[in-house]
Amino acid sequence: MLTTKTTDMRTLLTLCAALIAFISFSQPTKFGKVTVADLEKKVYEIDSSAHAVVITDLGKSSIIGNTKGFFSLQFKRYERVHILNKNGYFEADYEIPLYSNGNDYTEKLDNVKAVTYNLENGKVTETKLEKSNIFTEKVSRNLVIKKFTLPNVKEGSIIEVEYTVISDYLRNLQPWAFQGTSPRLWSEYNLALPQFLNYITLGKGYHPFDIKDQKESQDNFTVIESGGASASERYNFTAKVTDYRWAMKNVPSLKVESFTSSLNNHIAKLTFQLSAFQEPLRYQKIMASWPEVTKQLLEDEDFGKKLDDRNAWLNEVMNPLLAGATTDVEKSKRVFAFVRDNITCTNHNTKYASQPLKNVLKTKNGNVADVNLLLTAMLLDAGIKAEPVMLSTRDHGYTYSLYPVMDKFNYVIVKAEVSGRPVYLDASHTQLGFGRLLPSCYNGHARVINKEATPLSFEADSLKESKVTAIFIGSDEKGRTVGSMNQKLGQYESYSTRKKIKELGKENFLKEVKKNMGGEIEFEDAKIDSLTQHEQPLALEYKFVMNLDKQDIIYFNPMFGEGYKENYFKSAERFYPVEMPYTFDETFLATIEIPNGYVVDEMPKSMRVKLNEEGEGQFEYIISQSGNTISMRTRVQIARTYFAPEEYDLLREFFNMVVNKHKEQIVFKKK
Repeated sequence: MLTTKTTDMRTLLTLCAALIAFISFSQPTKFGKVTVADLEKKVYEIDSSAHAVVITDLGKSSIIGNTKGFFSLQFKRYERVHILNKNGYFEADYEIPLYSNGNDYTEKLDNVKAVTYNLENGKVTETKLEKSNIFTEKVSRNLVIKKFTLPNVKEGSIIEVEYTVISDYLRNLQPWAFQGTSPRLWSEYNLALPQFLNYITLGKGYHPFDIKDQKESQDNFTVIESGGASASERYNFTAKVTDYRWAMKNVPSLKVESFTSSLNNHIAKLTFQLSAFQEPLRYQKIMASWPEVTKQLLEDEDFGKKLDDRNAWLNEVMNPLLAGATTDVEKSKRVFAFVRDNITCTNHNTKYASQPLKNVLKTKNGNVADVNLLLTAMLLDAGIKAEPVMLSTRDHGYTYSLYPVMDKFNYVIVKAEVSGRPVYLDASHTQLGFGRLLPSCYNGHARVINKEATPLSFEADSLKESKVTAIFIGSDEKGRTVGSMNQKLGQYESYSTRKKIKELGKENFLKEVKKNMGGEIEFEDAKIDSLTQHEQPLALEYKFVMNLDKQDIIYFNPMFGEGYKENYFKSAERFYPVEMPYTFDETFLATIEIPNGYVVDEMPKSMRVKLNEEGEGQFEYIISQSGNTISMRTRVQIARTYFAPEEYDLLREFFNMVVNKHKEQIVFKKK
């Protein structure tokens, strides 16, 4: 029994020690308690290469009664950051967004306290932010940003910032990001939510919570309603309050890496949407359903109402445009090409029209909503069923299919019914073909803006980019080393190549191609097929002469500039998924005649590799010699676009193998 009690006591003491350590770590340092030891620290274990480390970041939101007869949101924030070198100076720049109704009300920034601490002559010095150095920028009718930069920031500085935001706009319950561009030792958000307000909590990210709890309490609320010249009315009542606490420790930074839709999709974050008022307030539903939202959009002067304005000004364009067109396919293609080729898109990041459609046609420019709402109106006028679609582009982030959170949307396209099938159109890009959308639109959930609020899903896995390249290297009757390259590009490489040719001109484009091929070559002929046929893949053909430096040994890369030169996945680890824009299948074929007077001294070995057991990625490199000819085929294929963080190492090693193999050379030696 004695042994058991001793063991139990040791276990209890160990648990208590761990709990005390955890609690002491989770308690933030009080404002101003910066020591010499704090400032002398140069490296943090969480990330030895970090430019800055957020030591503590605390946020607290609560609901308070106001003097306007209702309630306000009160948000308080405290942050301490250690800036380790010049590349971390950005952490000293603060931008605090405030909502404005455009008339007489703007959220209030209050109680700003900001101090920079430095170590000078072995002592801690303080430099305070002056109120006069807080600036206001009016970004739009509804957005004001308060900006300030902490003074006297140097390498090794610690900064502390504290402020309060008061908002009468209950929809603006402050979100909280637990993660950012610098690692965080401790990030915590507290929310005191009374029973009479209901919010939907939306979370994202991959880092686990170290604390996630809630407790019930009672709180007193006082609301004052001004009576103007008469006495004000004061209301006091008690309501149940739920106190939420979320906290994370040792949160790594998130850095932009290859094949990322948007870091906003993966950052550890909480957001809130007001859904209803409840007892003791009069019940009121706040968050609308999808059909209610699309009905509002169809009646909105900056969206659906634009489609009702189709009069003589449109007929002046439509009559000659559709002359002789007999089928819906022909009509819709003519209308699409007209808008795409005549209207310049000035902004690809908005969901509302900026001007009347008549003016868009007259000035020949507008934002993406202007352009594609004009396309919708013209298709309707041609007798084609057409409806606008709202979506979010990949770089803007995901939308929520369950909840109509409209600030998650930033783009408009068109859904048309052509000969009984749906066709999705975007006339805001000049080189884009009929029925094509850019990969940036394939970001999951979207909505047709109609009475039914029809949901759509644009998935990257549905896109397949195929490319075939064939190379021949040999000798002509003059003894010169000559070659030819034929390429059939995928749809999206065709789109980007058309854009590049338009920007650079054909001559400069060919110079770039020649440079990428490597070695000394001269083009004798170059053909670009289907340049103006935007629905067709581009076909490229080059004939050239190579000036081989005929030394005793020739090192020759058979990929001819078309191989993978570096791995897309450089980081040793990744904390969020890989999201490719499309699946792809790339084939490279080469036929190489051994130069006269030489023999093969060394040649790469053939290999076949699968990414995983399911064969969702494949790489083959097959090479052989027959007489005086070397034949080679290499193929890289990826059959899905989304890879979870735990699959990252597999993907990284796969592409390492591809890159290393594509670098291998054939060695020719003089006979």
